[in-house]
Amino acid sequence: MGYAKIQTNLPGEKSKSLVERRENIVPKGVSYGVPAFAESANGALIQDVDGNTFIDFVGAIGVLNVGHCHPKVTQALHEQVDKFIHTGFNVMMFESYIELAEKLASLAPGNHEKKVLMQNSGAEAVENAVKIARKYTKRQGIISFSRGYHGRTLMTMTMTSKVKPYKFEFGPFAPEVYRAPYPYVYRRPNGLTEEQYEDYVITEFKNLFVTDVAPETIAAVVMEPVQGEGGFIVPGKRFVQEVSKFCKEHGILFIADEIQTGFARTCRYFAIEHFEVVPDIITVSKSMGAGVPISAVIGRKEIMDAADPGELGGTYSGSPLGCKAALAVLEIIEEEGLNQRGEEIGKKVMERFQKFYDKFKCIGDIRGLGAMCAIEIVKDQETKEPAKELTNQIIKEANKRGLLIFSAGIYSNVIRLLMPLVITDEQLEEGLNILENSIEAAEVALNNITHV
Repeated sequence: MGYAKIQTNLPGEKSKSLVERRENIVPKGVSYGVPAFAESANGALIQDVDGNTFIDFVGAIGVLNVGHCHPKVTQALHEQVDKFIHTGFNVMMFESYIELAEKLASLAPGNHEKKVLMQNSGAEAVENAVKIARKYTKRQGIISFSRGYHGRTLMTMTMTSKVKPYKFEFGPFAPEVYRAPYPYVYRRPNGLTEEQYEDYVITEFKNLFVTDVAPETIAAVVMEPVQGEGGFIVPGKRFVQEVSKFCKEHGILFIADEIQTGFARTCRYFAIEHFEVVPDIITVSKSMGAGVPISAVIGRKEIMDAADPGELGGTYSGSPLGCKAALAVLEIIEEEGLNQRGEEIGKKVMERFQKFYDKFKCIGDIRGLGAMCAIEIVKDQETKEPAKELTNQIIKEANKRGLLIFSAGIYSNVIRLLMPLVITDEQLEEGLNILENSIEAAEVALNNITHV
């Protein structure tokens, strides 16, 4: 008997009623994936209100590396709720904030002294990293990268590359943000080897500081070690190291945005460790709290201390519930060997992806780092034309079969996998089988529609 069990049409009757209520009260700008409402969840499985069970390959978009409702997390939350829910760290402090900060500082790359600021969300962490960088350097300019994603607030939306649906008609945007090229090996110009292409992108990065902005005016470069929403694009080590080197030479802070890549997703606590680079500041969130909102900014002591009292913080920043959840997450990663498990999952997934690539002509590229894996769907492997419609059809077919998957990429043609790292081998295998069947069914369905 399989783990995925779909007993109704999607949406089922209860979910259908809730969808109707949603349409009457929730703005249409709030999107949704599968048309179902959750009833319960555990590990890598979610049950909806109609009794359907799904294998979760999305993990709330990278939030649940330790899985749904891990006993250690739920126990920590229950214990905290019985004591107090919130005091406001800037009103009455609590020890869990300090303990979490100490642990994050000890895990972050680099032997230098560090300090840690807690916030609520990934976007808020990036916003505060920018504030701190500007305060410390006395400069205003910020560099982000093509296809990068950093959030939906004014500053992070400005830094984000993808126009639709994140930026269209939401301007004007924040000033002094500049966009640098980020390597995308699969879509490199014809005729260039990977090494030549990396040389080219490095040169173009440096040229930005000649053609667009002077390096003396730049406070920070903000980079995702692996682009998430951009399509799970993994840069070459030399590119990342050259960017870091350039920053050091010009007094620019290097900020690693680890919101989606952190906490064992790439089989390291931080993905930047793969590139042998020590950032000045790291931002983390998502899987940090296993579903409880919390984020952090980890930085060099002298940088983090640039702001004066009252200039950083927030009403709910570093809530007791978030801190306790995050401490439990760190225990789980260590005790259950999730960094190693992430590596094992990644190998299994990429082995299956290679078979998919050999079987399906619609798969243009397979890529990933650790358990952060993706396939890019195209109309033609030669032209590499993105196939957004086919991607959407694959997702629908997977949902119908009890698998939750999600798209990414500037063309919305990348299927990214972010399954909980506590997923069993059997659940993983079943999910990959469903994905394979869904690709096959989607090709047939789309061909039938095309020929009608």
